[in-house]
Amino acid sequence: MQTDQKVFLGLVGVAMIAASVYLGLQMLSPGNMEIEDPSTPPPVTTPAEEPQQQPIPEQPKEKEYAGIVFIGQNDNHEEIYKIVKREYSPEIDGSKIKFAISSLILGPTKSEKTAGIYSEIPVGTEIIDIDERSNVVIINLSRQFEYGGGTDSVYKRLYQIIKTARRNTDKPVYLYIEGKQADVIGGDGIMISQPLTETSLDE
Repeated sequence: MQTDQKVFLGLVGVAMIAASVYLGLQMLSPGNMEIEDPSTPPPVTTPAEEPQQQPIPEQPKEKEYAGIVFIGQNDNHEEIYKIVKREYSPEIDGSKIKFAISSLILGPTKSEKTAGIYSEIPVGTEIIDIDERSNVVIINLSRQFEYGGGTDSVYKRLYQIIKTARRNTDKPVYLYIEGKQADVIGGDGIMISQPLTETSLDE
């Protein structure tokens, strides 16, 4: 082989080796390689969040009232039974009939008195007990309830009790004086049929 051919083949070999090295470096360069970065967490897919339900605002509770029966006058200055409405809350005042009878025994407020409303229930009358059971209510009053003021006054105070009771419960209501059922009341011996109704004082 001639010297020139040897030199040529040597140059070709060197060129091929150089080309191979170049291609190898190109493949190993960062631009051509995908390298996982351990510091970057894999993407996490989360389920779509359900829309949060808005809380339903509480409706304001409707006010309740107890009807208390006192005495007043109409436009012709005639005596009539007056129904006074008192705001009543079961959570605070408990039983409606107990609240109503307690309010009746306490009597009209100052403003009600100014408006001409009064009660025939004698001052000093006390509630010994109001026993409300599942099928009956027993109102037990002190002895002061039945005395003083004359027969007409006793009738009026009895009607105040009867009318107030009937407006504030559907249960049968009985009146007791000092622990005994009041079938006869007052110095004049007024007869009462029980349970209390609008006709309890009819002869």
